[in-house]
Amino acid sequence: MAAPGRDGETRRTFARLPARDAGRGPFAQTWWGDAWVTALEEGALDAARLARGRAYAGQGHVDAITVTPGLVLAYVHGSRPRPYRVQIRVRTLPDEDWDRFLDAAAEQPGHIAALLDKEMPKSLAACGVDLLPGPGELEPHCTCPDFGHPCKHAAALCYQTARLLDQDPFVLLLLRGRGERDLLDALSRRNATRAARASREREPAPLPGVRARDALARRALPPLPAPLPPPAHPEQPPAYPGVPGGPDPFALDQLATDAAARAHALLTAGRDPVAELTLWQDAVRLAAARPGSGLTAATRSLYAALASATGRTPADLARAVAAWRQGGFDALAVLEEPWDPPAGRFDRARPLLLAADLPAFRPWRNHLTHPGGHAQLRLGRNGLWYAFESEPGDDDWWPRGTPDSDPVGALTGLGAPDDL
Repeated sequence: MAAPGRDGETRRTFARLPARDAGRGPFAQTWWGDAWVTALEEGALDAARLARGRAYAGQGHVDAITVTPGLVLAYVHGSRPRPYRVQIRVRTLPDEDWDRFLDAAAEQPGHIAALLDKEMPKSLAACGVDLLPGPGELEPHCTCPDFGHPCKHAAALCYQTARLLDQDPFVLLLLRGRGERDLLDALSRRNATRAARASREREPAPLPGVRARDALARRALPPLPAPLPPPAHPEQPPAYPGVPGGPDPFALDQLATDAAARAHALLTAGRDPVAELTLWQDAVRLAAARPGSGLTAATRSLYAALASATGRTPADLARAVAAWRQGGFDALAVLEEPWDPPAGRFDRARPLLLAADLPAFRPWRNHLTHPGGHAQLRLGRNGLWYAFESEPGDDDWWPRGTPDSDPVGALTGLGAPDDL
């Protein structure tokens, strides 16, 4: 019998209820569950059997419970290996009682809402229909040899049924003969009938609307409010917690900070400062925005991810970051794009270097290289000189110092003239 797969509108099977703490208080927690327990206890002939049945129920001796109209059925484990088959029978309601119940439920929308919330309003139970059993109305039957009324196995099933009623009052209505879906459909039909009758009885209300000439008439609209002033600077993002297996909180912070800065630039200047950058240039910009210097474990991971996304090596990215920190987009272009400057500023640089007691630098395109091979100047398209350093003979140039319009000034950060 206890097979949920066979359940339908008029048959419900409930899994075995867990054991409960003996000192937890009343077995039923709702007033209608308590009424069920009262009907059991006031109709019992032996309080000792009731006590043992209550203990059986509390210890979880009752298997899955099947409820159908007029019947509660379950197997209850006793002292023997084979469980006993126990039934509790109750009277089902006739159709005229169900009509009275449905009329009372449909009269107040709160009744239906309470039932859907698994509550049984007392006002609904007092509608003149005997929903709750009275003393002696519960009829127990058990396959055990005990002829007590009820035996401890039947009492245990009654107590567990009270717990089911606590959880869902529709169990009580099913016992009285109607399933939940059938009742809700009947209530819906009654509500529709009541609404249609009330609509016919009401006088027709004037149709709402606006005359066409009023809707199309010209009218002055109030001016729009002035926009709020932009904030002085972007706010800091919230702190992102680190979650095992989740995204790097520092990376999230960096992306949020970058998005806020770009949004602020759009709001105040009307342009996105990175909208025209290539994928590589934007990767360099993001890596350069990471605070600190040196390749820590976290920085190495970031550099490796950005380099992989752009088809470059982490060493390429580290060199480009040094250029970006030296002078942004223009410095990155100086690092990566040799060009042929026109006569003028480039030609005047060598005499200026010689006047500062520096040796004759070798020219190539926009580069001037120290004869020792360890220092170099590069002229940017913006007219600034950018200094680079390398191990002598390695041709491995790294940006150093601060860009300057004076070639001698750009070399200042690399050491004294004697060192060069």
